[in-house]
Amino acid sequence: LGDGGLAGDPYNNAQDLSTLLGKIIRIDVDTDGSHAYNIPPENPYAPGGVQQSSVANEAAQADGYHPDAAPEIWAYGLRNAWQFSFDMETGDMYIADVGQVFWEEINFVPADQVTNGGMDFGWDPMEASHCYPPDESESCAKVGVMPVAEFMHGEDGCSITGIGVYRGDAYPDLDGIYFSSDFCSGKIWGL
Repeated sequence: LGDGGLAGDPYNNAQDLSTLLGKIIRIDVDTDGSHAYNIPPENPYAPGGVQQSSVANEAAQADGYHPDAAPEIWAYGLRNAWQFSFDMETGDMYIADVGQVFWEEINFVPADQVTNGGMDFGWDPMEASHCYPPDESESCAKVGVMPVAEFMHGEDGCSITGIGVYRGDAYPDLDGIYFSSDFCSGKIWGL
């Protein structure tokens, strides 16, 4: 889900764990009919997943205690993830996240981390691997998981669109390449 609009996420939705905006959510739609959906127990903020009692203070010191977090959240810190996809051979996940002012990014989640989730992709203290707002010093503290690829607005475009990993037989040289494109320029890249 996008961060809710307005330039620069002024309500800090992408970093606020109590809202679904600026997040990738994971729900289970196979229910018995009494609920619209269930929460997968592996979700990082699923009921029962938040530590209570004597371990809560220790978790809070390590930024691991979030009693108000929406249980649907799988990952956060995204501006407008315009397509995420899985490599059907490896299970790795790629997320194309549309930037605000200057940068478009591709985030990567290895298959062994997909089940747990909980990662912060940095928006909006970060736009890709750069400080946000852009007039902030580039010496700001890096927040979240840094992207594996990024491009600056300009000749290359202005709005990334994720495509996915090629696993076909027609072009064996392209096997395993993650493709993305740009909405404005029409360019296509392989990673």
